[in-house]
Amino acid sequence: MDVQIKKGILDACVLAAVFKQDSYGYKILQDLSGRISLSESTLYPILRRLEAAGCLHTYNAEYNGRLRKYYAITDAGRQRIQTFLSDFNEIMNIYQYIRGETNYDD
Repeated sequence: MDVQIKKGILDACVLAAVFKQDSYGYKILQDLSGRISLSESTLYPILRRLEAAGCLHTYNAEYNGRLRKYYAITDAGRQRIQTFLSDFNEIMNIYQYIRGETNYDD
């Protein structure tokens, strides 16, 4: 799979994992498990990149006497998901065309 396409998919998956509820790294990995293969060494750079892009913001909250870093989606992150979904629809149309599943003879 093309690296840029995979990067976009991983970014969208991570944003989707925090879409409804703020979350933390280990929980995000659990939520995505079974849907996409993702390791901690891949997740945390994605989280930092999305935070730097303004798609996520972070805060610390105490849990069992320790501080846990939580990630929350921003409006820019929600927009990034919408852009991904629009792009995905376009890619699926191209995929169907390549497979000969769409008739463009009209």
